[in-house]
Amino acid sequence: MYKILIVDDEPNILLSLEYLFKKEGFKVFIARDGEEALGIISEDEPELVLLDIMMPKVDGYEVCKHIKDQHKNIKVVFLTAKSKQQDVEKGLNLGADLYLTKPFGNKDLVTRVKNLLN
Repeated sequence: MYKILIVDDEPNILLSLEYLFKKEGFKVFIARDGEEALGIISEDEPELVLLDIMMPKVDGYEVCKHIKDQHKNIKVVFLTAKSKQQDVEKGLNLGADLYLTKPFGNKDLVTRVKNLLN
């Protein structure tokens, strides 16, 4: 069973993604900001992190940088409203494995996450 961490400050997105991935058989952790995410990553080391960019305390770019510096085996998928080319490039340059913009399709997201993990 893969462990996945969902990081977003929007409660509705957290709830729907948590439900979606639990239904698909994942062990799901959730964090409401980047600081909380860093704690979960160091304790539970998930295989994949779904990561928003715009969050309180520590933003998604900083979380991604930390993951790629300290936990190179963890996959990072940005799931964000930031859709400008410069945002996409910044995310990928920091080491993100995938950059998806909101809104997204649930089936597509699950398929892409499974492909990254297999």
